[in-house]
Amino acid sequence: MDAKMLLGADRAHSLSMFAAVVEQGSFSAAGRLLGLSPSAVSRTIDRIEARLGVRLLLRSTRALSITAEGQAYLQAARRILADLYDAEQQIADQGAPRGRLRVSAALSHGRLCIVPLLRDFAALYPHILVDIALTDTVIDVAAGQADVAVRFGILADSTLTARKLGETRRLIVASPDYLARFGAPQTPEDLHRHNCLNFNFRRAEPVWPFLRDGREFALTVKGNIEANNGETLGQLAAIGVGIARVGAFSVAQEIAEGRLVPILEAFNPGDVEIIHAVFVGGATTPARIRVFVDFLAARLSRSMPEPAT
Repeated sequence: MDAKMLLGADRAHSLSMFAAVVEQGSFSAAGRLLGLSPSAVSRTIDRIEARLGVRLLLRSTRALSITAEGQAYLQAARRILADLYDAEQQIADQGAPRGRLRVSAALSHGRLCIVPLLRDFAALYPHILVDIALTDTVIDVAAGQADVAVRFGILADSTLTARKLGETRRLIVASPDYLARFGAPQTPEDLHRHNCLNFNFRRAEPVWPFLRDGREFALTVKGNIEANNGETLGQLAAIGVGIARVGAFSVAQEIAEGRLVPILEAFNPGDVEIIHAVFVGGATTPARIRVFVDFLAARLSRSMPEPAT
């Protein structure tokens, strides 16, 4: 290590010591925090003041007080120390991604599609602590409420980075038992005679889209149960309560097991919902975020096959 590097290391140590003295309120308290004697701390502050040619702290037998110059130096010290910490964290991330990763995902998609992948992710990146919250409430990533959010559909304009993870079709499904009891709809208009289960979101109208002879049209449907997620609607349909229109991912298992069957596929408009990972992007994006988004993109693109019809 050359003289300039040694000087830089000494300056960083002095900055840290000065900040500790101000925050702790005395040389002795700062010394206890840093594992140094009060006299050693005092000598370091003396050297800083001698080098700068100004008084940073006013000493008395009872207390320390900070001067205007000391306040300016403290602000600079905190900024420099924070930049140093961030730089070290970024370098550490490049070696082995680590740290807490806060993930927000929709309730059904998170439970069915993301949580099952976390065992493999944890094995690949043991130094990353995944803190996952499943909620259908839209959280504010830009405000720091999460590091990564998995979202469906059209995204609002923002400064956030969005990475496509996959997409899912919409299917109309019913149980074989329900169809045996009430008959299988042959045309969309037949749904007027059936119990159609819907979402209860304010933005969700009881209107299902269809395609006939190359033209799209919408049909208003009615039912006696609503829910806030496709998994619940799929469960209700699987036990014969009614007919549901949901994302394919939320009923893939029920279809594979024969507990649900897609219906009216000849009229399916083929609409899909795009699934995105949303995060604060840029050159300083921590490695733990980058590797998690890459992992989801690779796994989700091949883990949500279309169910057999």
